[in-house]
Amino acid sequence: MAKYRNLLVAIDPNQDDQPALRRAVYLVHQLGGSIKAFLPIYDFSYEMTTLLSPDERTAMRQGVISQRTAWIEEQCQHYLSSGVPIEIKVVWHNRPFEAIIQEVIAHQHDLVLKMAHQHDRFESVIFTPTDWHLLRKCPCPVWMVKDQPWPEGGKALVAVNLSGEEPYHDPLNVKLVTETLALAKQVNQTEVHLVGAYPVTPINIAIELPDFDPSVYNDAIRGQHLIAMKSLRQKFQLDEKFTHVEKGLPEEVIPDLAEHLDAGVVVLGSIGRTGFSAAFIGNTTELVIDHLKCDLLAIKPDDYVSPVTLEGGDRYE
Repeated sequence: MAKYRNLLVAIDPNQDDQPALRRAVYLVHQLGGSIKAFLPIYDFSYEMTTLLSPDERTAMRQGVISQRTAWIEEQCQHYLSSGVPIEIKVVWHNRPFEAIIQEVIAHQHDLVLKMAHQHDRFESVIFTPTDWHLLRKCPCPVWMVKDQPWPEGGKALVAVNLSGEEPYHDPLNVKLVTETLALAKQVNQTEVHLVGAYPVTPINIAIELPDFDPSVYNDAIRGQHLIAMKSLRQKFQLDEKFTHVEKGLPEEVIPDLAEHLDAGVVVLGSIGRTGFSAAFIGNTTELVIDHLKCDLLAIKPDDYVSPVTLEGGDRYE
């Protein structure tokens, strides 16, 4: 049974073309299910109209919501007339990411799709603060859709962590591969590749320890990662030609391989670090994301709990 059937599309309020909606419609055609076209809007100037009564301010807000709802209906008209089930919902909310996540929680959406903007001079994708909040805090998978057609024969590249340093790495790897293979089978038999990056020899160790042999160290680390990758691919009966173990930083290896394969989407695990943890430890996932030139699907571990709640909003920044 298809996993992604209750889709929420975050509508971009600044343009008529909606790539995320197109991708959602494609998924519904392949998997079945339904779409909610969702737009949180807020205009501070309406809150500043102190000369108006509360009822008049409410009426003004409702007028804006009605206008935006009619505008989204225009964008969806072709899909609606062809029988695609799309619900349109516009809410007044001053924190778009919070409104989206609360909608996900309240209505148990299993996938959020949002357009990722592209830099004018480069092919890389630009992520807004709302994008980052969704990638860190949304409990369901988030698909950032680049404004370009899916490459002919486009592949899915799953980034796995083969170091096994944390207890959540192995189950998250299995979840990433399982969900990607299931989706690829249901959507056009997309080819799935796995990639893992291993670190180069730390320069300070090589300098401080005269007897240290970098080549032996590199071989040992690579061997560990190859064994871990072999175990993972055998679990899913994947051919070795679809697995890649490369030396270097993940934020360099993964985007480079995605470009080489002409991947349509990179699938990443996001553990959703926020606050001091994200600031001081850093988040490899986010470094990788910053270098991507294709779609991104970010998936959380099974035990992830969003800091955003229905009652209190975001518990921490």
